[in-house]
Formats: sequence, structure tokens, C-alpha cells
Amino acid sequence: MKKIFLIVELLFLTISIYPQNASFDSTVNTGIKQIYDIKFDDAEKTFKGLIADYPAKPQGKFFLAMIDWWKILLNPEAESYDDIFYQKLEDVIFQCDRILKNNPDNENALFFKGGAIGFRGRLRALRESWLKAADDGRLALPIVEKASKLNPDNIDVKLGFGIYDYFAAVIPEENPFIRPLMIFFPPGDKQKGIALLKDVAMHGKYARYEARYFLMTLYYNYENNPYKADEWSQMLVKDFPDNPVFERWSGRIAAKRGDYFTSSSIFWDVWNKGLKNYSGYNNASSKREASYYIAYQYRNLSKLDSASYFFNECVKYSKQLDKKEVSGFMINSILYLGMINDEWGNRNAAVVYYKKLLDMRDYGNSHGMAEEYLKKPYKK
Repeated sequence: MKKIFLIVELLFLTISIYPQNASFDSTVNTGIKQIYDIKFDDAEKTFKGLIADYPAKPQGKFFLAMIDWWKILLNPEAESYDDIFYQKLEDVIFQCDRILKNNPDNENALFFKGGAIGFRGRLRALRESWLKAADDGRLALPIVEKASKLNPDNIDVKLGFGIYDYFAAVIPEENPFIRPLMIFFPPGDKQKGIALLKDVAMHGKYARYEARYFLMTLYYNYENNPYKADEWSQMLVKDFPDNPVFERWSGRIAAKRGDYFTSSSIFWDVWNKGLKNYSGYNNASSKREASYYIAYQYRNLSKLDSASYFFNECVKYSKQLDKKEVSGFMINSILYLGMINDEWGNRNAAVVYYKKLLDMRDYGNSHGMAEEYLKKPYKK
């Protein structure tokens, strides 16, 4: 059921703007880039100024809420921004309803009301409130479709439909047991979805970065093509070099390609930016991922002291983050620490690590490897 709700909430990740003049257009563009640059204070000033200059337009309030959405994305385990994000979305919906009361065919009001409901559903899905997320999808769908019909030439609106077409086709293929439930949703078309996303990624006015983000992730997660994923990743990192979400994706894509040298270099940059207190880099999530890939490359180079240090850092941050279940980062780090101690000849310490693994969930045959190395010490 989670997969179905995910399809619904992904449909509404679309950003559609209709600028009133060149100054308005430029201001919105500036603010969006400030959000992706993680310059939240600057973005807040930009969109508050937009609200002051264009109080009747919903764009300013919508993108002011998007600042809080990105604060959530930078550290999704924390829920401190949830309430303010929900409230700002309600402000957008309220303003749009006032506009639509007098003009039911107002394109801006339709798009931003649908977008606000969609993002509300997205956060509810992130918090695993699946029924509420699905209900938001049900509410937003006719609003977004009406707005699209009013202006079918808008490229940016293709983002939401491209995402929907792709995932509505892919998820049932990977999960046959949910196919009967898909009768309640429009059919998907994988290739059409990719084509729509590429169109937005290259020609979209405001949604191009979101389109590139989704192309990067779908090529990584579903198409098993890290080389294509890397093409979109490089575009994002080039435009926003200090965005930790984009940079971390670039690092894990390099690792999936087998280029652990590049992956380690990228995550060293992530690690050092965390030490320098860069926004979004100085949290446990960024530090955990960075420490893991740095440790992995040190182990490849047989620099076991450094590998052990960073694997232990990964364990430390995993303990802070793993609330619902033990993460793959934690399990792999414990396994490698056992193997490193076997290489050092510290058999008793290695045994302790392998026994810890057996108390955790099985991940990537971790139980099988632990049982093997308990019988016979690991040797490189």
C-alpha cells in the first residue's frame, strides 16, 4: 500500500508559475535558486518581498513554504519544521480558495492550491501517514488536472505528470501484488514519463531542477544505470555545489559505478563542510553517510586504522539516527569492524562484532557472513 500512496503523492511535485512581468519572473527565479543554494535567509527575504509587492498572488507564500520543505529534506529524521510547514501550506490553500471563489478558472490559484495539497501529502507520506497522504492525492488530482487543461502548453506542469507516468508503470512491475489496486489510478507509461521529465529538465522555466533530481534518482534506483544518473547529478552539483542533498547523491552514484576514489573524494568534501558548519552538512545524516564511504575507501587501500576510525564514526551517528530499525550503514560498519579486527589479529574483538550482527536484522547476507567468520577468522 505504501507504494501506491507514493505514486499519488509524487504526482504533485510540480512547480508551475505564471509571472506577471519581467521583474516578478526574475524575483521568483532568484528565490528558487537561493533555496537550492541552501541560502534560506536570503530566500526568505526574497519571497517576503514578493508577498509585499504582490500580496494578491500565491507564489510568494508557496515558495516561502518551500524553504521549510528543504529544511526538512536536509534532515528528514527531525520533525521540528513539520508544524510550521503545514501551517504555511494552509496559508497558501486559504489564499487560493479566496481567489477561486471569485474566479474558478484562475490558473495560478489552481496550481498552487494543488501544489500545496500535494506537498502536504508528501510530508505525510514521509512521516508514513499513508491514508492521509493518499487522501491529499485524491483532493489534489482534479485541481491539478483542471489547471493543466487551462494551459496545456506549460512545460513545468509536465513534471508532475512525468513522475506519475513513470512510477505508475514501474512500481506495479516490481510489486505484482499491488496491480489489482492500480485500477483506482490512471495507467502509467514509463517511457512517456521519462520523456516528459527530460523535456522539463532541459526546457522548464522553474521546475527544471526538480526534473533533473527525479531523473537522477530514478536512473539510480529503478533503471540501475548510475552513468545516466551521474549525468543529471553533475548538472545539479555544477549549479548548486553547496547543496548537500545533490552532493551526497553524486557521491553515492560514484560508489555505485565502482569509482570509490571519486566517491571518497566527494564525501571528504561533505565531511569537511560539516566540520565548517555549512548548512545541511552539519547533521548526523550527512556525517554518517560521509564517514561510511570514507571508511570504505580507506579499507580498500588497506589503511585499516583510518578505516576503523571512520566506521566507528558511522556507528556513532547510526545510533543517533536508527530509531525504527537498524540501518544498512550500521550493519555494514559492524561487519567491516569485525573483519578489520580479524586482520589485526584481535580475534576476541572481532567475535564481539560478529555476535552483534546476529542480534540485528539480516542485511545483504550479514548473518551468513557473521556465522562464517565466527567459525573461521576473516582473512583478506
